[in-house]
Amino acid sequence: MSLRIEKINELIKQNIGEIILKDLSLKEGVFVTISKVDTTADLRYTRIFVSIFPEKEISYALKTLTRELYKIQGELNRKLHMKPLPRVEFKVDLTESKADEIEKLLKEL
Repeated sequence: MSLRIEKINELIKQNIGEIILKDLSLKEGVFVTISKVDTTADLRYTRIFVSIFPEKEISYALKTLTRELYKIQGELNRKLHMKPLPRVEFKVDLTESKADEIEKLLKEL
């Protein structure tokens, strides 16, 4: 991955984090954290991987992110001064929960 893409990923991660914190209305006790941003080399698409806590609220939080995607995309477009502006797609990052499962299995051994 090029240094330019890494910088763009970090910029998008920071801006999306601010947008989610400020503009997204989740029910109390639900937390969404951006774990990774992956932007294509042509800057047309960016996948934003989110961790959601508690895990039982993954479906609710993902529906909320999808419902608010147009608003989030518009706010990101206003903050980024670049062309092309990447289209946002949210994905759930289950790395942490899988790591917990592996750790539990290892302890059982």
